Amino acid sequence: SRQAQLMDVLKKEVRAMLIAAKEGLTPEQLEEQYMAMVCKPLPLRDLGFQSTLELVTQMPEVVRICSKNGTLILKAIADDSTKGIAKLVANQKVKTRKVSKKIAAKANATFPTKNSKIPQSCQTLSAGTPVLPATVKAELQDLLSSSPLLLTDLGKAFLRRFGRAFQYRQYGFLSMFEVLRSMGDSIVIEQTKAGSLLVLRKYLARTIEQEEVPQASAAEMPPLEPICETECFYQAAHLMDSEPVQTQAVDLGDNFKQVMHDETSECHLPLIPLQHQGSEQFLSTPEIPPDAVQDRRLCSLPPLRRRSLVGVTVEFVVSPSQFYIRICSTEASNKLRDLMFEMRHVYSHKVASDKYIMPESAMRPGQLCCVMVSKWWYRVIIHRVISDQEVEVFCADYGRLQIVQKSSLRFLKWHYLKLPAQAIPCSLAWVKPVEGTWSSAAVLLFKHLCRFKELVGIVDEYVDGVLYLFLCDTSTKQDVYFHSVLRDMGYADVCGANIPSQEFEELNPSALYVQPSGMQGNAEVVEPDLRLQQESQDADSEIATLKLDGAEL
Repeated sequence: SRQAQLMDVLKKEVRAMLIAAKEGLTPEQLEEQYMAMVCKPLPLRDLGFQSTLELVTQMPEVVRICSKNGTLILKAIADDSTKGIAKLVANQKVKTRKVSKKIAAKANATFPTKNSKIPQSCQTLSAGTPVLPATVKAELQDLLSSSPLLLTDLGKAFLRRFGRAFQYRQYGFLSMFEVLRSMGDSIVIEQTKAGSLLVLRKYLARTIEQEEVPQASAAEMPPLEPICETECFYQAAHLMDSEPVQTQAVDLGDNFKQVMHDETSECHLPLIPLQHQGSEQFLSTPEIPPDAVQDRRLCSLPPLRRRSLVGVTVEFVVSPSQFYIRICSTEASNKLRDLMFEMRHVYSHKVASDKYIMPESAMRPGQLCCVMVSKWWYRVIIHRVISDQEVEVFCADYGRLQIVQKSSLRFLKWHYLKLPAQAIPCSLAWVKPVEGTWSSAAVLLFKHLCRFKELVGIVDEYVDGVLYLFLCDTSTKQDVYFHSVLRDMGYADVCGANIPSQEFEELNPSALYVQPSGMQGNAEVVEPDLRLQQESQDADSEIATLKLDGAEL
C-alpha cells in the first residue's frame, strides 16, 4: 500500500538522520532536521500519527528511545547496511582538531592515477573546526555592532533581533564557547564583574584608539573637513575605468551621510541631510542611477590547480553530481562577510533602496542585481521570470536557485562587482549512481556528510566548467572519503573516471551567467592565494600518497 511504501522510505531517512547524530536527537530536533533535509515536515498525518514520538514508537527496529536528564533522546539502531557508517560516527572525536600547519605540503602530494589507490584513511589530512554559515557569522557581528553584550544575554538578544533561537549545536558545536572561539578573529570575550562580556574586536580597537588620542576642547576643534579613511570597502574608489565617477554609496548610520568619491582620496564627506537638498526631486527621478550595474557579469574564482588540497564548505546540494562549494579561507570569508554587511548597510535605508528600484524593463534573464532575503542582501542573477510578481534568481555566492518577489530586487552597485562569485559548481570525482540516477537516500546521506562542516577537497579536474573533486571529512579518528562511503552503502559505483554531470548538462547557472576569471579561457590555471595552500617550512618533509581503500581504479 502507499502508506507501507511511505513508511519504508521514512524509516530509511530517519535512520540516516539519527546515525549522523552521535549524541542522538530530541523529537523536536528530528522534526527540524527532517524539514531542513527533505524540505517538508514529517508525514505524520499521512501515516495516521498525532506526534513524532508516536511515530518513532512504531519503528522499534530503527529508533531506540532513551532518557537523558529528563529529556527524551532518539538514537539509531543500525542495520547490516548502515553498521559501517554507525561505527564511523561512534569513533568521531568529541574535540575538534586544529588545522594542520603542514597541510600545504599535501598540495604537492602524489595524486592518484587511474591505476592507483586512495586509502580510506590519510592521517595527515586535517580540516578545521565546525564552521558557522557566513550569514550566521554576519548576524552575530551585526548583533554586537551597536553595543557589547553579556554572554548570558546573547540568546535573548539574538531571539529578539532575528526572531529565532541561536541553536549552535545544529552547526556542529558542543558549546557556545566553541562558537566564540571559532570567531576569535572578530569577537573578544572580556571578563567583568557582571560576567563574560562579548565585544566586537573592531569596536574594541576603536575604543582603545579613542582613549589614546587626547581630546581637544571645543575652542581648539578644527573646522569640519573630510574624514578620510585609509581603506574603503574593497578600494571602492578604484573602480573599472568605464565606471561613471558619481556618488558611490550612501552611508546610512545614525548620522546620515552621503559618501562622495574623489579621484585622489577615499573620503566620507559629512553633508547636510539630503532632505534639505531637495530629496523630493531626488526620489522622483526616474532615471537609472549611473553606478547601477546593467550589462556586466560577475567573474568566477581562479581555477584551482590539479592535485591541490583546499578547505571547503558545501553550500548547496542537489545530488553528489551537482553541488556548490565555497572556499574556506580567512580572506575569502572576511570579504564575503564585509560585502554582506556593506550591502545591508546601504540597501536597508529607504532613500538608497528607492533609488535602486528596478523597473519592469530590467527584469530580464541574465540581469545581475541583488535581493533581500531575511534582512540580508545577496548578489543574484535573474534566471527566469515566473509571473508579474515573481522571478527565479541564482545566488552567485551560495549556488542556489530561489523564487523571490520582484519588489525585493534592486540594482547592484558597481563596486559590488569586484568580489568574484564565491560559489563553485562541483561534482564528486570518480563516482556514478548505481541506478542511473541518484536515489533520495543517497542524496540524503550526502547532505548529512556535508552538513555544517569544513571539509578537505582534493582537486581532480574541470569538465565543462564544473570542478570534479574528492571530499574528505577529517574530523573523525579515520579520514572519511565520501566516494567510499557512497560505494560502501551501495549507492554509487567508483568508476575511476569523471562522467559529465547530467544535472549540470541540463542546467548550470554558473556557466550561463558567470564569466571565467580574467576571461582566461584555456590559459594556464592560477594557484589561488588560499590559507590551506600557503608554503610550509616542512613542505618537503611530507608526501601523501592517496589511495582508495583496497579498490582498484
